[in-house]
Amino acid sequence: MSVLSGKKVLLGISGGIAAYKTASLVRLFIKAGAHVQVIMTPASKDFITPLTLSTLSKNPVHSAFFNQDEENEKWNNHVELGLWADLILIAPATANTLSKMAHGTCDNLLIAVYLSAKCPVFIAPAMDLDMYKHPSTVASFKALKDFGNTIIPAESGELASGLSGEGRMAEPSTIIRFLEDDLESKLPLKGKKILITAGPTYEAIDPVRFIGNHSSGKMGFDIARSAAKLGASVILVAGPTHFTVNHSLIQVIHVVSAQEMYEACHQYFEDVDVAIAAAAVSDYKPKNRTIQKIKKAEDNFVIEFTKTKDILASLGNLKKNQFLIGFALETENEIENAKGKIQKKNLDLIVLNSLQDDGAGFGKPTNKVTFIDKNFNIEPMELKSKEAVADDILNKVIANFHE
Repeated sequence: MSVLSGKKVLLGISGGIAAYKTASLVRLFIKAGAHVQVIMTPASKDFITPLTLSTLSKNPVHSAFFNQDEENEKWNNHVELGLWADLILIAPATANTLSKMAHGTCDNLLIAVYLSAKCPVFIAPAMDLDMYKHPSTVASFKALKDFGNTIIPAESGELASGLSGEGRMAEPSTIIRFLEDDLESKLPLKGKKILITAGPTYEAIDPVRFIGNHSSGKMGFDIARSAAKLGASVILVAGPTHFTVNHSLIQVIHVVSAQEMYEACHQYFEDVDVAIAAAAVSDYKPKNRTIQKIKKAEDNFVIEFTKTKDILASLGNLKKNQFLIGFALETENEIENAKGKIQKKNLDLIVLNSLQDDGAGFGKPTNKVTFIDKNFNIEPMELKSKEAVADDILNKVIANFHE
């Protein structure tokens, strides 16, 4: 999954021949999962049509401060457009547009949006060789860099004038790769390794039957996705669940029993920075598993159980510098029981769920949690989607590394 997935991208197009490449650029953004809106300067329409770009972006193209062709003239709010974007890319950026950006010459919608934006701005220049090297253009580049904008280097090659040299706009695939690399390098969990457990465990009674619980695994999978979105490398140890995840930063280890989950966690724990135990691990397993299916015979049937290994407590005993997070699902004396787990299992943070809360618990899209840290600071949260709870948990991880 691209780091651009879900990002709101505002593409500004100025009037240069390289504007024809923006059709491919929009398609690549859409393929990466981004949401795209396009702003065109009036001159850029001589090189590519708004219809092409609106069709590819699936959004109307903006060009003027108001739409004159509508029965009721509609003002294009430049402030609203600037605030909508997670990032702005101006490609191609001509010498004229660069100069206007550098000096605040606000005579078209694109410059107005640029001057209103609060998000990162990336600039892909495109012009002839002599224009690219001219002192006024060099001064524009310096000013725009000083403003905090990022310049995507132009490439060398044959130019529209027939000359050959520096000034060609970077190819669309190169621009996408540049943006992805830049965004990834700034992710708050870049370089961190996180171990996450998810789902239930099943403990076999015989070849057919098992004991387990109602955990779906959704919470753990949502935490894994959130961690990867923030740049972390994730090892997801998942019990039996129908959930799947496809992300280059997430390695899924499939297990069934508590013993298998224990072994997988211990295999990776030493090398991770964070461990988040979101799985609902069976506390007991049948003492003796039969090789053959147990036949129905007696009216009463007794199974002897034995405790499984406590994965979280064992990780707490091994913990060195890892940030260790556990979950607690309680039905009574929730706070006190959760505090006891923090001490007993050497946790840095516990995520408390109560089955007394509507919308919380197994098999639901929402969760209502309370955070309790190792100093017993208590932070109750409101009912949220499990995706939002996952983000809250990862914010706690980020805060730990920035203390």
